[in-house]
Amino acid sequence: MTLLDTLRGGLVVSCQPVDDGPMDHPDIVAAMAAAAVAGGADGLRIEGVENLAAVRPRVSVPIIGILKRDLDDSPVRITPYLADVRALAEAGADIIAYDATDRPRPESTAAILAAIHAAGALAMADCSTLADGRRALSEGAAILGTTLSGYTDETAGRTEGLDTVLIGAFRDLGGFVMAEGRANTPALAAQAMAAGADAVTVGTALTRLEHVTGWFRDAVSQAIEERA
Repeated sequence: MTLLDTLRGGLVVSCQPVDDGPMDHPDIVAAMAAAAVAGGADGLRIEGVENLAAVRPRVSVPIIGILKRDLDDSPVRITPYLADVRALAEAGADIIAYDATDRPRPESTAAILAAIHAAGALAMADCSTLADGRRALSEGAAILGTTLSGYTDETAGRTEGLDTVLIGAFRDLGGFVMAEGRANTPALAAQAMAAGADAVTVGTALTRLEHVTGWFRDAVSQAIEERA
């Protein structure tokens, strides 16, 4: 069975705690990952080399590795350098995700993909548009993710709910489709699959306790105001 067969029809859990928060530590990320797998996750998405190295010995499911950077001269954050690819592969990533948008970047998408393949990993293209997906497939990406829909200038405003239109468009391209972004309830995860995704990634709703606590706090506060 291939990696894609393992992930097809499944759930990927993105274990990315809030930056510099109390849960932002490799040991805690590894525990989150193990708990997600115990709960039925078919794969994991892990950010950072230290986190990935801590998770890899604890699980046997496929891991999508990424490395985020804040660059002064580029809006690209996800795995922007060839060295990032090599570091993630050495830490145990089976799949390496990268920003596949058509934006200024320090390394070309073609070069990033070549490095991923040279490292023996599969490439996941984090896309924002159909054009991103077409280009990524032509360059050799194995997975098309809707990860960046709503987070680029071109897609600004698409920050509510799933981008089911993009999921369906990627499905029509014929690649493996990963629905990722704002699938923060079981119903939305099911909706992503119904729209044509091969797998769905869920992150914030499962691993960012600060954010989820805020959702409940706001709901309680609103209920108190309406009751008064």
